[in-house]
Amino acid sequence: MAEKGWRWCLGGWVLLLALCGCAPPPPGEDAGLCLAEAPALRWIPAGSGVMGSDEAYVEERPARPVASGGFFMDAREVTNDDFARFVAATGYVTDAERPQPGFGKAGAAVFTYPTPANPSWWRFVEGASWRHPDGPGSDLAGQGALPVVQVSQRDARAYAAWAGGRLPTEREWEFAARAGSTTRYVWGTTLAPEGVPQANTWQGPFPVSNTGEDGYVSRAPGGCFPPNGFGLFDMIGNVWEWTASPYDSRDRDGPGEVRYTIKGGSYLCAENYCHRFRASARQAQEAGLPTNHIGFRVVYDERARSSGEENAG
Repeated sequence: MAEKGWRWCLGGWVLLLALCGCAPPPPGEDAGLCLAEAPALRWIPAGSGVMGSDEAYVEERPARPVASGGFFMDAREVTNDDFARFVAATGYVTDAERPQPGFGKAGAAVFTYPTPANPSWWRFVEGASWRHPDGPGSDLAGQGALPVVQVSQRDARAYAAWAGGRLPTEREWEFAARAGSTTRYVWGTTLAPEGVPQANTWQGPFPVSNTGEDGYVSRAPGGCFPPNGFGLFDMIGNVWEWTASPYDSRDRDGPGEVRYTIKGGSYLCAENYCHRFRASARQAQEAGLPTNHIGFRVVYDERARSSGEENAG
């Protein structure tokens, strides 16, 4: 996304617009629970691994050895219920709930299926916020277990500090996501081994049709897909996750808002577009830009929660 004046619009994708007359797929059962009770924290042991890739996008290169670990990490992405407790305890007001630069109104970026009349799939929606992630017509009823979105990096940092932790660095995030794996995907060499989805991604031609073959056409509750080797859920797909690391893009063109690295891909990543549902994938995001496909999780340098003791290993 570009700078503030027009950063909410990514521009139209004209290919396949003939298909855009169809309505978006129904929301399905996104509000359900996939885990009766997810572990709060997982211990990420110190060790060595690989970061980056020589076989994918140029910004992931080079593949290089790294050392990381030695911290606790949320087993799942921070949920709407989690964030609601934080807001209730602190009275925090998110960036999306404040007037946005260039618009003078509160709101955020929302993915919208393109049409021939409006081929852009990202739009600024007044009133969109973590409470109304897809705009004023949406709310959190029955969606407490879904990952919180429409949070800026500042919002994510504020929650993390309140919870006694911090955002992971890009190295920490990737080390935890790989869990010792060296294959193209965390779980192996194919996106859906034997036809079984391993993450919440987009099926069909993006951005015009998501078939929802993995069970979801939008965000999914934590734990609907298998965990990685460290017991972490949804490190890949579902929603992108903020990190604490600035994005060292080689194609940054001039001054502007600081951009940070987001990791993991989201439910909007498709095989024909994005293809960033891999641990090594990385993308730049303006720190103050909330969207409905970016969330976060927290790391802890100390055993701040009793559940952390229970899951240490």
